Amino acid sequence: MEGAHSISLDRIVQEFNLEVVCGDPGSVKVFRHNVNRPGLQIVGYYDYFDNQRIQMIGRMEWSYLAQLTPEQRAKSFDDLFSRPIPALIVARSQEIFPECREAAEKYGRVLLASDQPTVWLQTNIIAALTRYLAPCITRHGVLVEVYGEGILLMGESGVGKSETAVELIKRGHRLIADDAVEIRRVGPDALIGMAPELIRYYVELRGIGVVDVRRLFGMAAVKDSQEINMVINMELWRDGMLYDRLGLEDRYTSILDVPLPTLTVPVKPGRNLAVIIEVAAMNNRDKKMGYNAAKEFTDQINAHFDQQLAGSGRM
Repeated sequence: MEGAHSISLDRIVQEFNLEVVCGDPGSVKVFRHNVNRPGLQIVGYYDYFDNQRIQMIGRMEWSYLAQLTPEQRAKSFDDLFSRPIPALIVARSQEIFPECREAAEKYGRVLLASDQPTVWLQTNIIAALTRYLAPCITRHGVLVEVYGEGILLMGESGVGKSETAVELIKRGHRLIADDAVEIRRVGPDALIGMAPELIRYYVELRGIGVVDVRRLFGMAAVKDSQEINMVINMELWRDGMLYDRLGLEDRYTSILDVPLPTLTVPVKPGRNLAVIIEVAAMNNRDKKMGYNAAKEFTDQINAHFDQQLAGSGRM
């Protein structure tokens, strides 16, 4: 698995306040986002078993194991821990069977315990691992939330992305990342953006320097992560360039193989970019709900000319 995405098991232990019964979580890497409840494995069925998944025992598995003899339990746990599993978590504050601890120590595996309900713990660990292990890239740009839409502002350095973000923040919207945006693919068509921890909540404004948005505008002005819904490319206005006037043609930018609706917004003195981006965000929401203003406008124009031509024919 060298080169694959992974995280330290210790990160999961700390996030979910798991008790370490034995083993060293800091020395274990997790590569799979799924968590397995090894009911079939307890009875000896190991075909198609993925030993790179975290294993979890809940009340159902524990009740079955409690009915076995110590020798049978020892055999079940020996078979399980002989495989290179990242860890076994015993949920719901259930008693750790001596045979379980002995097998974990024998093979040097990590054994963890939790007082949380099994389903809750399994669901939330899977969600955390999905987030941590998602394919990730970093792009130069600014990510803001505008009316619930994640807008990724891109363009050359100095075009005004950060200044536009600050204007949007003043208008009640939220900053996620400035300058560098970490983008993770968390689903077939879902991208989540966030700021690298080192520069989170900071914005660089030429002529002023670095400012802390959280301190200046309050916690309501920032957000740790946001799904990315569209890309806006900001570029300096070029005379003679034909810019889209109707918006009939859909353009997309592919990031981690996920296509995102994309607009190009020319920048020149006098244009209120914050208002333009607000309108773009609302229009993108309309399109996702099935309404396309540009198409409706074109249909009305075509219908008007058809009526005019039909009237001329009758003359």
